[in-house]
This record gives sequence, structure tokens and C-alpha cells, in this order.
Amino acid sequence: MGILVSELVKNFKDWGITHVFGIPGKPIVPLLGELEDQGIRFVLSRHEAGAGFAAAGYAFRKKTVGVAIGTSGPGGTNMLTAAAQAKAYNLPVLFITGHSSMKAVGTAHGQDSSAFGTDLERLFESVTLFSARVERADLLPVYLMHAIHKATVGARGPVHLSIPYDVFYEKIEPFTVEIPTEVPQMISSNAEKVVDLLNQAKKPLLFVGKGVVASEAYDEVIELAERWHVPVMSTPGGKGVFPTHHPLCLGGFGLGGTEEATEYLKSGVDLMLVVGTKLSDMSLAGFTTDMYPKQVAHFDIDITMVGRSLQVPTLAVQGDAKQNLRRVLELPNSVELPVRDYSAFREIAASVVTDSDSSDSVKALIETSSVEAVEEEEGSGMISATETVRAMRRALPSNALLFGDDGSHTFYAIANYDILEPGTFFFDDVFGAMGHAIGYAVGAKLAEPDRPVVCLTGDGCMFMHGTEIAMAVQEKSPVIFVCLNNGRLDMVEKGMSRMIGSATGSVYEDVLKVKEFAEAMGATAHCCHTIEDVEQAIALALENTKGPTVIEVLVDPFETPPTMKRAL
Repeated sequence: MGILVSELVKNFKDWGITHVFGIPGKPIVPLLGELEDQGIRFVLSRHEAGAGFAAAGYAFRKKTVGVAIGTSGPGGTNMLTAAAQAKAYNLPVLFITGHSSMKAVGTAHGQDSSAFGTDLERLFESVTLFSARVERADLLPVYLMHAIHKATVGARGPVHLSIPYDVFYEKIEPFTVEIPTEVPQMISSNAEKVVDLLNQAKKPLLFVGKGVVASEAYDEVIELAERWHVPVMSTPGGKGVFPTHHPLCLGGFGLGGTEEATEYLKSGVDLMLVVGTKLSDMSLAGFTTDMYPKQVAHFDIDITMVGRSLQVPTLAVQGDAKQNLRRVLELPNSVELPVRDYSAFREIAASVVTDSDSSDSVKALIETSSVEAVEEEEGSGMISATETVRAMRRALPSNALLFGDDGSHTFYAIANYDILEPGTFFFDDVFGAMGHAIGYAVGAKLAEPDRPVVCLTGDGCMFMHGTEIAMAVQEKSPVIFVCLNNGRLDMVEKGMSRMIGSATGSVYEDVLKVKEFAEAMGATAHCCHTIEDVEQAIALALENTKGPTVIEVLVDPFETPPTMKRAL
């Protein structure tokens, strides 16, 4: 017989977990001690939401379950936003919260997390795929099995277990819960109909979203596009799916989108293949009835929202995007299409994406962009956010992972940051928790320490969760944080001004001094006033292996962000 906490941590080790994130508190002290005894690093976050964000970034890049732990009461409620954000990303994160004692249930005690107080089991239900309280030791194996299966199979997502202090010490038979690996994916019977639709289409379109990222269906999207010569556009959350300079790339649609995408939609699309997006208002900002396609084939693992946004005939293709696209590609194609050779592009792309340096070939590819440069405003003393993002692309290696925080700063990147290697740009346009990318980047870097990891954030996000930079300092993790500072909640301020003619409560009277803030936490920091400053700061950050670098860029507060379609 062992004790529950020991058996739980043994399972963590079996899952390949090396780091667990959280903030201590009495009810979870047994778990913290056991993590140390078994050699798993406990990473002290600065806020429980930050712990959840970091655990999600870790799960994303480590390809395992992330674990975030918090104490009872407010420790648990502080993680609710992080759980909701992980759900939006379909990331398998196990949230563990404490409770003072099962023996104390029904009596008055502080930070009560039972039904007599702040019931964490119920609070987590709407932001996770599974939530339960382990009221005695023999329940843990079956509850943990259900939690891990929910977290890692199908749509995937966060799960929650509340474990009381005294239950951690109860005796239990040794047990093992394995992360499922050989689970057959759902293949839709409508895949064959998709082939027929593609063969008949005269003007098709691929509209890709964040679900392609979740299923890692990058190769399948490219192969389908090239086989049937289908132009590709993306939602904001699907930005990193398709190479920007591919001949079939139309760019994004909506916020941060391109005129090419808009004009193509207006030219009369007869078939739109929608892959991995619910087609929310963020994805369809600016979509008008004259852009409606004649037919939609909608690939999604959850068909709840299929056919809800566009009132046109819609074929639902339910299941994992990668597997269903692969099925479409495996089916015979009876229509002879003109042969088009994309090999030259693939050869150029391969030479770029295998080079981890910011080489001349990368810079040459960037310079082919059809978007005209925006000059810095003379005498303003501040930089264009557009040009800042382009400078980032020139300075960063092609394999750098970029996590975009929620705000106008990332929409500038959606419009101007070229994708050289699919699967290197990540952004959530659905739940959209400000500041989440700061923790995601820290967790991702701990999971993948040999790859450059960058967080693009803003001063509003930095006010909310910037203290998690201290987590990277503590772990000596060389994450690069680029903060566009314009002294305001820019997306809100510009949108409110457009809607009602004025903005209230969206401009900071005391602007955050990001460089000083970062240095106070022990990070290396730079404040940039020119594009040359930005490029030099990134070059220095890439050489810094001892800890994080924060790059503050003072950007023009009056520049119009590419988010205004949502205000119309």
C-alpha cells in the first residue's frame, strides 16, 4: 500500500512531466513535498492564473498533460480564467485544487471549497471538460482516468480535481493511468462528398482556423490546397497555419485581414471549405452577404456551431481535422485538374525553415511582401506598430515560436508578420484572455528550451499578468517578450471612439514604464525608440541564454490598428 499523493506524482512522472506550476497553500502542501521528493520541478508562479497559463503552454509544446495547482478558495477561483483559456485552445491541462479536509465539511472554516463555501468542483464545470472532488482515496484512480481521457481524447481540453488535505495522506493500492495514444479518430462519412464538391467547384476557398493548429493538420491543408488549386485564407486564430508567401495564400480575413481575401470572397465563391473554426464574430468581422459562398463544407470536431453563422447549404464533416483531411486526400480524385508546379516554392521554403538563423534568405523572402511599408512619423518620437512587427520578422529566426497576446498588438502581427514555417504563430480569437500569452510563452520555453520562444504583448496585458516574467527570471528561461507600449487599451479605445465618438476608461493616466518594471523583476530589458533599436534588442535577446529579455517599444498611440471592422 502507498499513499495517494505518492501514487499521483508517480503518474505525473510516467506522463513525462518535468515541471508543475502553481502557488503554495496549506491544503496542497502534501503535493508540493512529493513533487520535490520525486524530482519534478515546482515552478512558482506569481498568480494562479499565470500558473494555469504556463501549464497550458507547457502542455502545448511538451505534447503531454500540463499540471497547475492552487490552494482552496481564491487559489482555485484565480485559475478559472486560465482553465477557460486552455479550453479555447483545446489544451490538456490538469488543474488540481486543495480543500482543507473532508472531515471538516459542513463546519465553518476558512477558504471552504465544498458545497458549504466556494464550491470549486461546480465552478470549474463550465470551464473544463471534467470536474470532480476526490472525497476518498479509492476514488482517485477512476476519477483520474476519466479526467485524463477527457483531457487527451477527442476535442481535448482542461480538467479539474479537488483533493482535500487529509485525502492526500490516505492509503491506496498502487495504480497507473496511461495517457491514451492509440485511440481511433472519428472519420466522417461525409468525406467522400467533400471530394465530389471539390471536383465540381469552379471557385473554391479554404478558410482555416485554430482547430488546424490543435490537430497539427498543416501538411494536409497545404496538400489539399495544392492538389485542387484552392486559395487559402485564415481566421485570426488560424494565422500560423499557411505560409504567407505561398502562391495560394490570400492572407487573413477580418481583423488584420487582407484586401486580397475580401476581394476573392466578393468575386463569387461556390465552395468554402471551413476547417477548425466556429466562424465567430471575431473570424467573420466584415463578412457581408455579398461574400456568402454557395456551399460550405465545415470540418470541426464539435459541430455545435456548424451552420449557425452562415445561412447557406452546409455539409458537416465531424471529427479530427487532420484525420478527415487525410481521408479526403486518400480518396480517388476523378477530375483531371491542370498541373501546377509548387515544387519551386517548397524548395525555397525548405531552405528557409531549416535555417535557425536570421539569414539573408529569410530577409529576401520577407522583402517580397506585397504590403507597402509604413514610414515612421517624423518627429513623433514613437514607432509605427506595423513597422515594429515587420522588424521582428526580419530579426527573428524562421523557427521562432510566437505567442500573440490579446489586443491590437497581435492584430498588427496578423496583418504584417509573415509565416515562413507553419505552426510557429499562436493566437486565440475566441476566449481572448489578456495577458495569457505571457504565461504560455514561459511554459512553452520550459517544455522546448532549445527553440526561440517569443511573446508579443501590450502594456494593457503587461499590467494584468506581467509579473509572470518573474517566473521566467526565476527559471533562468530566455523567453523574449516584446511589449508594444502606447499607454492605452488600444483596441478598446479605438473601437469605442469609432462607435460612440469618445473613449472612457481606456487610456492610462500613468503610463507603465515597462523597461523599469521588467528590470525590477530581474529581467534584461530594453526600451526602443527606433526600428534599429528593435532589431538590435532582438539580436541581443537571441544571444541571451541566462534569462528572459523584455523589449519595450514605444509605439504611436494614434496609429489605427487593423481591428476597426469589429467596430462597424
